Amino acid sequence: MLSQTHIDTVKATIPVLASAGTAITEHFYNRMFTHNPELKDVFNMSHQATGRQPAALFNAIAAYATHIDNLEVLTGAVMRIAHKHTSFNIQPDQYDIVGHHLIETLRELVGDAFTPEIEEAWVAAYQQLADIFIQIEGDLYKANAAKQGGWDDFRKFRVIKKQPESELVTSFVLEPVDGGAVIDYQPGQYLGIKVHPTNHEFDEIRQYSLSTAPNGKNYRISVKRELSDVKNGVVSNYLHESVQEGDEVALMPPAGDFCYQERERPVVLISAGVGLTPMNAMLDTLAAQSSKNPIFYLHACRNPQQHSFAKHVASLADTLALTYYTWYETDAPENTDHVLAGQMQLAQVAEVLPLNDGDFYLCGPVGFMMFIKEQLLSLGVTEDRIHYEVFGPHQSF
Repeated sequence: MLSQTHIDTVKATIPVLASAGTAITEHFYNRMFTHNPELKDVFNMSHQATGRQPAALFNAIAAYATHIDNLEVLTGAVMRIAHKHTSFNIQPDQYDIVGHHLIETLRELVGDAFTPEIEEAWVAAYQQLADIFIQIEGDLYKANAAKQGGWDDFRKFRVIKKQPESELVTSFVLEPVDGGAVIDYQPGQYLGIKVHPTNHEFDEIRQYSLSTAPNGKNYRISVKRELSDVKNGVVSNYLHESVQEGDEVALMPPAGDFCYQERERPVVLISAGVGLTPMNAMLDTLAAQSSKNPIFYLHACRNPQQHSFAKHVASLADTLALTYYTWYETDAPENTDHVLAGQMQLAQVAEVLPLNDGDFYLCGPVGFMMFIKEQLLSLGVTEDRIHYEVFGPHQSF
């Protein structure tokens, strides 16, 4: 049970955490993977190599310590993390392992200053946090299992179609090997997919956004092949190069709290690169609903060769109240409707956007979304109408 003394003690250690920085979480992960290497089948080891996961964990620990006496502030972040955990099939016993290595890390790094009183407080604080996640994730697993076509563990799916969408993006249509139905999902959600790449020591789990409207029979993900850094592209390259129609993968049920919120108001879908995948799911869902709401689809892309779903989006303009624009950094065709050159500048189309009453959905690299959010705020869009998704360990901006 977390007491006021525990709370005061944890908050008093915040300066110690701040001074140590990500050294704490880097030490933690090294320790945990040394003693429990089986967890390498669960964690994204690419994020370990780049430092993104240790940084994300440090920020989460610091935020928890700061707001331990007012956890409602963290509700959104907790739900976002819980959804991500269910896509990895995280189980309660794994929280015991994580907790053990977290406390031992603090003991080893803080040294004699890590008194029995501080240890007791952090053990109680961690257990409170673990119990919150275990409860929420347990409810999510149960809810998914109870739905039509539902399940609560990795389920085998077969690739029934592999379709290139652009120079770097390929779509995979997946149907369950058992022939059963699948759970419907909210447009904007993602799937956790588990594979074992050739000549690779561990299983790899990644999350990919669902890229079309739900149909109750199968799923479609659209995967960008990462070329800049092989370490960051283990799974995407494996899917592109090795996984073929007829092959099997394992999936967790759809997850994620970045979803289209159905309202009688204009919708603006803004993306860059492969960030268009959840936007395409939202757009296809609006088309399936024969939506009468004004819809705006704004996309930024490096060049026409890397532009996925371009013809598909244009075709929907005949049936929806759809306005669409694309910005190409290079090779933008001249004198072409709906095409602009360079970086996305919303001022160029501001006069047609529903700045006063629209909902704005953003997905793409963090730098791009920060750039767009700043533009939206400067144009008068209120922050509560700006919704976003970040690939990888979650970040706020």
